[in-house]
Amino acid sequence: MSMIKTKFTIYLASKSPRRRKLLKQLGIKFKAFTVNSSEDFLDGEHPVTCVKRIAIEKMEKAKRRVSNSIIITADTIVVLRGKVIGKPTSRADAIKILALLSGKVHIVYTGFFVLNQKTGKSVIDYEKTEVEFRRLKQDEIIDYVDGGSPMDKAGAYGIQDDFGAVFVKRINGCYYNVVGLPLTKLYNALRKVT
Repeated sequence: MSMIKTKFTIYLASKSPRRRKLLKQLGIKFKAFTVNSSEDFLDGEHPVTCVKRIAIEKMEKAKRRVSNSIIITADTIVVLRGKVIGKPTSRADAIKILALLSGKVHIVYTGFFVLNQKTGKSVIDYEKTEVEFRRLKQDEIIDYVDGGSPMDKAGAYGIQDDFGAVFVKRINGCYYNVVGLPLTKLYNALRKVT
């Protein structure tokens, strides 16, 4: 049973398997495709502005691919002490990122854009979740990185992964936001545009 009833086709413009899984969890029937967009962070840009801007840039590309549909785009970043941490660029970078996050609180921001192309209704919003890591041992970090999981994830970890799950000491806010989509806010946004 789908929690969102609509006569429009819903598209998720994301290559993230985690986002696709989260939408399936809501029972939403959707199609997915990838949009290639630069996920660069501008110097001095506030994290909320950043994730919303990237979601908007992804939407500009996505809406050229389909018509008369509902499209969802999103972007997730990790922020530690005011510094944006993106996806790791190498094995060494992933190890460095996880060592930085060890024993500290970081913030995960996801910006998303939901657009109904037919009606013009849209919602641009974001979610923010605080995540505290326990102190990580070097061998845990290396084992996790060598497993390959961190390479496509902001902050070099997935809270839903084996090791990623046990790195997290506590969270304050939406768990699903840390996975890649704030489901409650997204659900409400979809209801507004259908």
